[in-house]
Order: sequence, then structure tokens, then C-alpha cells
Amino acid sequence: MTSERRIDGIPRPEHPRPQFVREEWLNLNGPWQFEIDHGDSGLERGLVQSELSGEILVPFAPESEASGIAHIDFMAAVWYRRTVQIPATWAEMRVLLHFGAVDHDATVWMNGQEVVRHRGGFTPFSAELDGVSAGEIITIVVRARDSRDGVQARGKQVTKYANYGCEYTRTTGIWQTVWLEAVPPVHLRRPKITPLLADSSFDVAVPLSRNLPGATLRVRVSDENGEASTRSIRADLDLTPSVRLALPADRVRVWSPGDPHLYDVVIELTDRDGVVLDRVISYAGLRSVAIDGQRVLINGVPVFQRLVLDQGYYPESLMTAPDDDALMRDIQLSLAAGFNGARLHQKVFEERFLYHADRLGYLVWGEFGDWVNLPNLGESSHTASFITQWLEVLDRDYSHPSIIGWCPLNETQREIDDGIHTLDDVTRGMFLATKQADGSRPVLDTSGYSHRVSEADIYDSHNYYQDPTDFATLMAPLAEGRPFINVSYLGEKTISVAYRGQPYFCSEFGGIWWDPDVARATADTDTALSWGYGERPRTEDEMQERFAGLVGVLLDIEQTFGYCYTQLTDVFQEQNGIYRFDRSSKLDVERIRVAQSRTAAIEQTEAIRRPTLNRTV
Repeated sequence: MTSERRIDGIPRPEHPRPQFVREEWLNLNGPWQFEIDHGDSGLERGLVQSELSGEILVPFAPESEASGIAHIDFMAAVWYRRTVQIPATWAEMRVLLHFGAVDHDATVWMNGQEVVRHRGGFTPFSAELDGVSAGEIITIVVRARDSRDGVQARGKQVTKYANYGCEYTRTTGIWQTVWLEAVPPVHLRRPKITPLLADSSFDVAVPLSRNLPGATLRVRVSDENGEASTRSIRADLDLTPSVRLALPADRVRVWSPGDPHLYDVVIELTDRDGVVLDRVISYAGLRSVAIDGQRVLINGVPVFQRLVLDQGYYPESLMTAPDDDALMRDIQLSLAAGFNGARLHQKVFEERFLYHADRLGYLVWGEFGDWVNLPNLGESSHTASFITQWLEVLDRDYSHPSIIGWCPLNETQREIDDGIHTLDDVTRGMFLATKQADGSRPVLDTSGYSHRVSEADIYDSHNYYQDPTDFATLMAPLAEGRPFINVSYLGEKTISVAYRGQPYFCSEFGGIWWDPDVARATADTDTALSWGYGERPRTEDEMQERFAGLVGVLLDIEQTFGYCYTQLTDVFQEQNGIYRFDRSSKLDVERIRVAQSRTAAIEQTEAIRRPTLNRTV
């Protein structure tokens, strides 16, 4: 796997991009000057040139305790400032400044000159720092602006002052790692690695910053026994040269949940004399995803997806994991409870999470943090930027084998009528953008509610009925091709295109409100302190029986390929997790695991085929 250079004395010192690693990089996490700009007047007041009044610990958001600020009120804008010395070893190199994520509208200056702007709180962006020299001390200034009421991709960040229901403390400003990287004048950009299980090969497409006459692209794939395949091609004919590397039969090892084998990948750009100009380290997993009737196949085999909803929040650090081990620990906790994957819900997770999912064989549905929960979502021009930001997600995460499906939207609300709605265009645009960027994975147009793309690969619903008998009654018609379909909670109105026999799953259910510390409290407990779906069980036995009943319904339906239970952990007042917010135990996890462990119906039966539609994605 990729080597990690640990850096002591700063938070989150590990390389933030483990599938695209260069040797020459400098982590900029740690203390930065900081100032809250309540009136968003800092530009007029000269904050680009001024020292700032406070200090913050990057990469933690100022709302978090880990940042040293813990300011949870609204902030129209925040400013960051720090100086950094370019390493002396970076002579004759270009310097790139990278931000993992900044919420929400970022502008960056270097030595008083603007170098980049970016909109979107979940996706990475970079700037080339022109004219800097090895050994030079530079000043970096960042302004991040946020909106209280504007339509923007905010995920579960609360738009009121205080947390309530299933909305949580906001994140403003820098919340993922900031780093510098040295690259040659002609360099490699992020590759797209596509596994081709049918012929035991990888297709590796590598964009270049520009072409260089006589240059060569060389890719090597290795395993624990050494080099398994290598190939070189000319790199001066195409901006994105692509190579296919076939694996010998005796070196083929498939990535799967039970055996998450990863190959090391080294990509080099050489000049006409064979001198290495640029070198990056990556990795890849050989696996496939296909659709057979109503089954989703992984490596040609139906794998029932026992997913859990993961919000990715932490008590002391909010959307940023407090350390790298915390990311890995969440996957281990989920596996211990009997889940084999997750919907990464309403947040684009740090790429380090996907790295651990790749290593641990954890199935992931990639999702965007779009949730604004407004009936007039699509009537704002700001939603056009959703497509831009989603393409940035796809570009970053394409090569991770753990991702086995994409879902760009969640619980959008708009009835079908004769009006012209931007929501329809945005939904279709995000679906088409996904299919153009990645033809290897199934795409769900939106999770729950307003399905607007009839040719979407997957169909789903959200169903939080708590009584297993009622739940079974609602889900049973799927066997006759009539699945449970969400209607608008603004009224009993049709909001989705018709079901066409696609693979179907209940992508949110359960959410059982359970906290043993308040189990004996009255039903009118303040929901600002404790909230969940349905009536709170009175005992753990009652909670466990309800869980087993609900998952049993879905395990026994031959026409569903999986489910997603809400949720992995409590998050603030939302107390319906398998674990507490601090990841400590609150119930008998072994009983949860056992309830999910039996073979699902769809794993036992022959392919269940749709009468008119059967395709591979």
C-alpha cells in the first residue's frame, strides 16, 4: 500500500490523498491566525494585508471544540492567515496549494494576490502558486463565506441557531487538511483507474498538465510477490494517455468484502532520455459491479447490501475526524454490528475514509451533501453549482474500489405537474454527469422521494414505519412489481416517475429511538435533547426485537438487493444510533449482528429478471 510519512506535532498529519501520493509534500495543518468577520466586511477593512486577531487549529472548523474556538453562532465570513517557507529542496519545481474542503465560498490569496476561488463546502480545490522560489517565505490568506438561509449544498448543517431533529452544528471554513505539493513543470494529474474483471486488467487513464515531446507514461502494478504487470506508452500524443495492464492468470486476486486485496500502482512520466520527471504512488482493486434483473452483483455474485447510514460527525470535531484512527474505527464498529457497508450520508467524507474502506472491504455508496429539504429547491440558480461540485466528487473518488454506487441527491421534494422546475433539470443533469464520468457503477438519481430519471439504474424508498407487521405490509407488494414509493410529505402528491423493475432497496429505515439513559422518561421528552423515529422503546429487549423484525422483513424479500439502517451512531440530539455519539456502547451489538447474519433471500434464489429490462452498468 501507499507509504505514509508521519509528521509529529500537528493534527491530522497523514497524507490526505492516499490514492495519489508524491514524495514532496508539506502538511500545513496546525495553528493559523484566525478572525471571525460577522459583517463580511473584512475585504474592505484590509484583512488580506493585516494580521488577524485570534488563532485556530486547522483543519478543525471554528464551531468545533477541537479548533480552540468553539463558536457555534452564525458566521458570515471567517479569515485565516499563516506564513510558510517553501522547502529548499523544491528548486525548479512548481508549487501547488491544496485544500481538502472549505465551507462554503472560499477565496485564497498568496502574498496579497488572489490565486483561486471555489464554491462548495465538500470538495477539494487547488491553486498553482506562480513565481515562488525554493526557500521563500510566503503568506497565505483564506476567506470563507457562509450563508444562513441561501440554497446551498450544506448536508445536515442546521439553518437555525440551535441543533434540532436530524440537523446538526454547522461547519464554516477550513475543515480538511491543507497542504503544499511540489510538481515538475510537466506533471501527472489524478488518474482514473478502472478495474476490468472480465479480462483481468486495469485501464489507467492519466491526465497530463501538458504534453512534452518524447515523453513516456509508464505504469507498474505490483502485489506482495512483486511486479505483476507493467506497460509504457507515448505521452506526447494525447492529453490523457491511457494504458491497459493485463494481469497474469496466477496473479489475479479479486477485491471483495471478504478479501479486500489491493494492488500497488506506480505511475511515472519520463522524458525522451528515460529520466523520471514525475512519479506518483497509488493502488487499485480488481472488482466489478453489474445488474442482473433485480440483483446487484459484485464480481458476478449477489451480495446483499446490509448498509448503515453514516453521518460522519464527531462530538469534539464535527465533520472532521479527530484523527485517522477514528475513520478506521467507525468502519470496524459497523462491521462488528453485522453491516457490510454504508451510505455516506449528506456529507462527502474525507478521502482517508475511503482508503480505509478499500483496505477493509467495506461497501460504500458515494453521496453528495445536498440536503436543503425545500419544496422549491430547484428554483434557485445556486443549484446549478451542485452539478459542478458533484463532478468534483466523482473526479476525486472514481478509483476507489469500495464505492459500488453513486447517489447525488437525497429527499428532494417536488410534485410532478406541468410547471417548469429547475429541480428536474438539476436531477437529470447530475444523473447524466455521473453516467458520463463513470459507466462502471450503478446510479440512483435521488435517495427517496422525487425520483425524476426513468432510466436510473436503481430505485429506492425511505420507510420509517416502526411496527414490523405494518412495515412488512407496506413492503410486500414489491413481489408483484409494486414497491413502496414515497409520496410528498407536503401532501399526498405524486413526486416520482414510475417504477420500471429496477433493483430496489429501502435506503432508509429503522432509526429506532433508543437511549437507555432516558428510556424511562416520559413520551414528551424535549426533542432538543433526545430525538428519534417513532415511539421510543421502553426496554432494550423491545428495541432489539423491533430491529430484528424490521431487518427480517427485508432479508426475506426476494426482490430487494439490500437495505440501509438509520444509523451507525447517535449524532447530538438524534439518538437512534447503534452506538453513542462518542462511539461507546449503548446496547448489545452482538444481537444486532446476529439479527442481520442469516442469508438474504436474494442471495439464495436464481436471478430474478425483469421482463423488459436487463442491463449491465
